[in-house]
Amino acid sequence: MAAVTLHLVRHAAAGHRSPFDGDDLGRRLSEVGHEQATALAGFFAEMPVRAVWSSLAERCLQTAAPVAAQHGLEVVPQRFLTEGGRATHFMEALRAEAPVEGDMVMCSHGDMIPDVLSRLLRDGMSVVGPRGCEKGSVWSLETRGRDIVRAIYIARVSAD
Repeated sequence: MAAVTLHLVRHAAAGHRSPFDGDDLGRRLSEVGHEQATALAGFFAEMPVRAVWSSLAERCLQTAAPVAAQHGLEVVPQRFLTEGGRATHFMEALRAEAPVEGDMVMCSHGDMIPDVLSRLLRDGMSVVGPRGCEKGSVWSLETRGRDIVRAIYIARVSAD
């Protein structure tokens, strides 16, 4: 069975919520956020990415788009990745995708990713190194069959 890594990406910088007028799903990346999204595309460039999923939020779609383009893929919007979603649906998707060959990138939010990681830790996953959930960061989850066995956090992604 080929190695599979599921990458959980926290959306890149989008500025503060408070001055934004309108539905928060429409909030877009800031200039720094666009730079982070470009760096993420470089980070994933040599990985065997088979799919890129994103929250419905514009800032997530914009974060995921350069990664998808790098691999000739389309971003697939997924409601369960959206802020305020149900972690159980996120977990079901992770377990369903874990045995499928090739890496997968899922862009989500600062409420969803820590909740899912906490559940995976309770299920026996180990974490190597530091922990966090900064904007534009990546959690790489190593799988064994349907089990997610190990996680590594990359806070500062660079294209180098």
